[in-house]
Parts: sequence; structure tokens; C-alpha cells
Amino acid sequence: MPLPPRWLRRLLLAPAVVLLAFFVVTTLPVWALLAAAASPLVPGRLRPLRLLWIGCFYLVWDAAALLALFVLWAVSGFGWRTRSPAFQRAHYVLAGWFLRVLFWQARWTLRLSIDVVGTDPDTALPGRPELVLCRHAGPGDSFILIHGLVNWFHREPRIVLKDSLQWDPAVDVLLNRLPNRFIAPTPERGEETVRQVGHLASGLDDNDAFVIFPEGGNFTPKRRLRAIARLRSLGLERMALRAERMRHVLAPQPGGMLAALDAAPDAGVIFVAHTGLDRMLTVADVWRELPMDKRIVMRFWSVPPEEVPTGRQQRIDWLFDWWAQIDSWIAANR
Repeated sequence: MPLPPRWLRRLLLAPAVVLLAFFVVTTLPVWALLAAAASPLVPGRLRPLRLLWIGCFYLVWDAAALLALFVLWAVSGFGWRTRSPAFQRAHYVLAGWFLRVLFWQARWTLRLSIDVVGTDPDTALPGRPELVLCRHAGPGDSFILIHGLVNWFHREPRIVLKDSLQWDPAVDVLLNRLPNRFIAPTPERGEETVRQVGHLASGLDDNDAFVIFPEGGNFTPKRRLRAIARLRSLGLERMALRAERMRHVLAPQPGGMLAALDAAPDAGVIFVAHTGLDRMLTVADVWRELPMDKRIVMRFWSVPPEEVPTGRQQRIDWLFDWWAQIDSWIAANR
């Protein structure tokens, strides 16, 4: 379904979420009774109740974020100063607070734990901007990564995201006020996408983190095969063979990384892998796993700018080398 224009999303989607949250909260006892009655009929520990609570919490969380963002918009002169440094910082602080609340709830309801291993980005690259290249698998990895960058490492992320994420009104409003780019991943817009990525990576300061997902989408076995076929259709047989040897990641698309490295030559590079959400790609997967009782492990590798290759083909080979290392790490830690 095509994404509605921004003005329509602001006038219809955002108020609809707030009204829906109010309706769900005021009728919650009814829904809770229905979910409790259904719980003995399905396998697992109180799955309907847990799913109801997760859905209600996220809806209220989204609505509360929208109300807080409306207050910031009004205080900024009805949007006049939202791009000023003070209000940009206020939006990052707000994002950090809401992410902390979200992950506090995830730990309590879903019994999730998140561990970070490997290099601490702030220790390895102190006082330098960072280019963060992360694998993409499962619905929650983007939230976890941004939560870590904002709340653990005190960075201000600039993110390249799919435009479909703007269906979530809070994500839409917040991230469009900050220096991010929503991209429609279509082949015919490839050059324009690369140009936008380079523009976004320009002018990073010492606490910025530029975040990109080189795979271009969540990992699935079908997407992996399509990515390999695409490399072959472009005549890149050597890269297709390398992609075939990687079983748990998609072949990375180097265009965005190359543009970011050119735009921010003084930035260090952080590679991020994670495991724990790999098998939860659909709503049915999430339902089956409830309660999750999962340990999510995030692995960071830091590369200083002096060790980043300089030639275009060298950088592409370097990216594939790192993606092969990430694939091996996932295989050993799933």
C-alpha cells in the first residue's frame, strides 16, 4: 500500500493512534477477560494475555510519544525552532527516555535480556564520529541498536531507514524532525538513494553515529536467494559466489557504505552483529515464541579510519570480508 503524504499522516494517522489508545485503555478489562478466557485453549504460558499486554503497551507508548512530540512542537514555536541545536538535543533525549521505557517493558513482559560483547565503541573511537553498519534480521533489531547508541554510548544517531516505517506515527514524527533519511528501496532510484546517503553522512561531529543496514532489508531465505540472483544478473559472479557461502546474512549492497565513507573520511567504522531474534520474522513467529525467554547478544567490532581501505573495489571486498565474518559469528552464536 502506498504511503500517504505527510500532511495526511499528521492529520489522520497520528490522532487516530491517540484516540485508539484511549479507547483500548478504557475498555482494557473487557479485552483482558476475553484474553484470559482464551489462554487455556492455546499452548504456551498465557500467550493471549501477553500478546494483548504487548499490543496495548506499544499503542499507549506510541500515543504518549506523539503527545510529548506535540508539546515539543508547540514549545519550539509551532515548529519554527525544531531544527535548532537545543531542540534537536531535546528530541534525542526524548527518544532515549522512550526507548528505555520500551526495553524495560520488554525485559519484564517478554523476559528478554540484551548483552553487548566485543569492542566498546566509545572506548575504541573516543571523540570521533562513527559509521555503524549493522546486519538486519527480525523486527526488533533496529530498536535495540538505536537504544544502545543513545542510552549506552550517548551518541546521536543519523539513520537510513525504509520509508514504510513511517506508517508508525511516532517513528514518523520523531525521525523526520531529526537528521535521518527514509528511503524507498527501488532499483530505479539507486543513484538518488546513494546521493541522499552521502548527504546525510556529511558534517558528522564527535558524538554522531551514522547508521546504515547494508543488506537493505530483513534477512529471509528467499531474500538471500534473490540477492545472489541479483549479483549474477549484474555480472558479479565472484560476489555471487561469496554471497552463496554466507548462510545467515544477505549479500551487502555497498553503495551506501561507499557514499558514507567518502562523505565522512575521518569517521571510524563499527560493524554490528546480533543473534536472538533471528527466527522471529513474522507475527506468527512472535506468537509461537511467547514468552520469549531470550538472550539477545550484540557484537561490536571497531575499525579506526586509518585501517579503512581507500580504493573503491578494496572497500567492496572489505565489506564482503566483514559480512563473511559476521555470518560466521552468527553461525557460532545462534
